[in-house]
Amino acid sequence: MNDSPGWASPGSAPSDGQETGIPKPSSPVDGSGQWSPAQPPPGQWCPPSAPGNGPGAPPPAPGWGGMPQGPGWGRPPMAAKPGVIPLRPLGVGEILDGAVSTMRTHWRTVLGISLTVSVIAQIVIILLQRYVLPEQKSVDPNATGAEALRQATDSAQSQLINSAPSTLIAMIATLFTTSVLTVVISRSVLGRGVTLSEAWSEARPRLLPLLGLSLLLSLMSAGIMAVGLLPGLALGSGAGGVALTFLGFLASCVVVLWLMIRFTLAAPALMLERQPVLAALRRSAKLVKGSWWRTFGILALTYLLVIVLALVITIPFGVIAVTLDSDGLSELLNSRSPDFGWPFLIVTGIGEVIVSTLAYPFTAGVMALLYIDQRIRREALDLELARAAGVPGYDTPRS
Repeated sequence: MNDSPGWASPGSAPSDGQETGIPKPSSPVDGSGQWSPAQPPPGQWCPPSAPGNGPGAPPPAPGWGGMPQGPGWGRPPMAAKPGVIPLRPLGVGEILDGAVSTMRTHWRTVLGISLTVSVIAQIVIILLQRYVLPEQKSVDPNATGAEALRQATDSAQSQLINSAPSTLIAMIATLFTTSVLTVVISRSVLGRGVTLSEAWSEARPRLLPLLGLSLLLSLMSAGIMAVGLLPGLALGSGAGGVALTFLGFLASCVVVLWLMIRFTLAAPALMLERQPVLAALRRSAKLVKGSWWRTFGILALTYLLVIVLALVITIPFGVIAVTLDSDGLSELLNSRSPDFGWPFLIVTGIGEVIVSTLAYPFTAGVMALLYIDQRIRREALDLELARAAGVPGYDTPRS
C-alpha cells in the first residue's frame, strides 16, 4: 500500500479471492504434542493491571493502559483518526459527518472545484434555455377526450426535450466533480491535504472510464425501463394496456433501484483502485452484497438531505426571480404559459449554483466514505490506511 489516493491496487483485496495470513497459536513447548499439564488453577487468573493483586495491593489501573473503566473489561482502545474519520467501521452519522468535515477542512479545494464546475454548467444551461431550446408547450385545462390526451403527450415530449440538455450537462458536471473530489476525500481520510492541481492530475486518467461507467449504467436503466413499458404500450390505450404499463413501470423501477444500489460503489472502486469499468461493477457488487439495505438507507438519507437543502435555497430564489420578472409574473397570473426573461433565469441560476456547490462535494464524500467503510468491514482496510497515514503502532513489519 502506498500513500497516494489509489492506495488499493487492483486485485489486492481479499474479496477478490486472496486471503490474508492469520496468526496461529505457537506449538506446545514441551515437545510432547500436548500442552503442559502445569496450568494456572482455574478461576484464579487476574488481569495484569497493577503490580499486585492480593490484599493490600494498590487498586488496579482503570481499564487497559489507564483508560477509563467501563462495563466488563473496560472500553476498547480508541481507534486511530489521522483524518476526517476514525479508522474503524463507521456509523451513518460518522459517514455524513466525514463528508461535511472534508468540505470544512479542505474548503478551498472542495468548494473551488464544485463552484467552478457549477458556474460553468449553469451558464451553459441558461444560454441553451434562452436561445436554443424550444418553448415548452402548454396544456389547455378545458380540453377533453382525445384533444386533452394529445396536448398532454405533446407537453410531455416538449418537457423531455427541454430537460435532456440540462440533464446531460448536469451528468458531465457530476462526473467531473466526483472524480476530483474522490481524490480529495481519499487524502483527507489519511489526514493529508491536496491542491487542485494534484487532485486533477490524479483524477484526469480516470475521467473517460468514469464516463463509460455512467453511460453503461444509464443505458442499462433505459433498457430495463423499455422492457417493462413495451408490453403495456403494445396493448394500446385501453384499460388493460394502461394497467399493464403501470405495473411494468413499477417493476422496472424496482429492478433499476436494486441495480443502482448494487453498483453504487463502482465509481469509487474505479477511481481509487484503478479498476476498469466491468471490474468496478463486479467490485461494487461484492462490497454491497449483504449490505444492500444499509447502503440504500444511507443513500436515501443523503439524497433526502440534499433535497431539503435544495428546497431551502431554491424556493426563496424562485420567489425573488418571479417577482423581478414582471412579464413572466403577469402571464403566470393570467393562467398563460409564462415566458420568463433574463431576470428570472439569472436569479434562479444563482440559486442552482449554490445548491450544486454544496451538494456535489457532500454526495461525493458520502459515496467515497461508504466505499471505505465497506472495505474496512470486509477487508480490514483500516490497518492499511493507518500504516499509510503513519499512525504509531501500525508500521509495516520489517522482513
